[in-house]
Amino acid sequence: LLHSLRGQKSAALFIGEEQPKNCFTEMQVLKGHFDIVRFLVQIDDLRFASAGDDGLVLIWNVETGDCLLELRCHTQQITAMTSYSFIRGRNAHAALITASSDRTLSLWDPDSGNRYVLQMLWICLLVLVRLDVWLSGGNELCVWNRDFELQSKTVHHSDAGISAMVELPKNFIAAAMDKEIVIFKLSLSGSDIVVMAMRHLADHQDTIHSLISINDGLFASGSHIGELIIWDSVDWTIQAYEHILWEEPAGDSQSEVKLKQIERSIQHMSSDGEYIVAAVGSGLYVFNVLMKSVVAYRKMAHDSNVLHTMRLMSCSEDGSVRLWELQDLPLPAEPASSGFFGMFGTFGRSGKQTGPPAKKMPEIPGLRSLELIGDLIGHSGAVQMFLSFKEKGLVTCSTDHLLIIWKDGELQSQLRSLAVFQKLEENQKL
Repeated sequence: LLHSLRGQKSAALFIGEEQPKNCFTEMQVLKGHFDIVRFLVQIDDLRFASAGDDGLVLIWNVETGDCLLELRCHTQQITAMTSYSFIRGRNAHAALITASSDRTLSLWDPDSGNRYVLQMLWICLLVLVRLDVWLSGGNELCVWNRDFELQSKTVHHSDAGISAMVELPKNFIAAAMDKEIVIFKLSLSGSDIVVMAMRHLADHQDTIHSLISINDGLFASGSHIGELIIWDSVDWTIQAYEHILWEEPAGDSQSEVKLKQIERSIQHMSSDGEYIVAAVGSGLYVFNVLMKSVVAYRKMAHDSNVLHTMRLMSCSEDGSVRLWELQDLPLPAEPASSGFFGMFGTFGRSGKQTGPPAKKMPEIPGLRSLELIGDLIGHSGAVQMFLSFKEKGLVTCSTDHLLIIWKDGELQSQLRSLAVFQKLEENQKL
């Protein structure tokens, strides 16, 4: 069954070498890590940091591909990384924050390599620019200032630690804890910051894997069984609910049930404020936030689970990075097969009681197709995530220990020609 599905997916999405809408025709391979590279963080317009299971943090120049700095300290894998920008005096400063399985939390200066270290175990990190503080989450929620000084600590009296956090208006944050979202308020009391749990949102039926901010008024959460909930950021009410259900043949074995759960799990989400792009098993799901409706989807966007999304890009365990385009469906639309359009069983808020998957997909006004326009093949292992520097390129990292900078080949050719022309002018040969 798995073999036949894989063959079906590859055949359906084969794009060939001619990809006129794919500008990423040049690649530069970066070597420096000796284990899985899981995290990429942009520092400024030219620099980014990479980190992963080898405990190393490497600072790179995206234009040249040069490794500018190698930061060593963690003895086990790095579990989270974020950047922190702040103003000191009249100058802008940047810092990197890393958390590791070795129970240390590090604050790095990416210019000098200097760092501060704390002995604690953390899972996620969040920077609050408005309050000029940053938060670390795990079994404890801690608030720190730019000098690495602890401002507040809240201990959770449960086995579920904080796995993800997003900033909300008016000094609130939302934190994912197993099946719940906990709303915390940060209150300023003189020079102290007090953190209080204000509300528990218990509308998910399974573990929350993804929590993102959509805009100032909305945030979204996605669960292991395909629940996508959009929340109001001010009053924390549900604005939209979708339960993503694959249409599968009936089966009674535990292995089949487990496979179905994995396939509909929401591993990652991203949003540009207008759309949400969700990684659902090996598929992609695009939701229009304003219209509260599905725009497009592909059940089999990759050969394996999708790990990361951004705009209309995705990367997967199958080692590929794919570029997509929304296209209008032909009119009149021909009958669709269940393999492509049989993705959802329910639409709208249906409560917590979920019936069996529907056998036929209801008609959805405004539905468009999600078409493959680019396939970046360079990694030999699962692509963990990617980072866009716009015209400077796209950076990817993988389990093959490598990073790749994908560049616009036409633009790079123009830049090389310009550099040669300038060199000839300098030598007075023109």
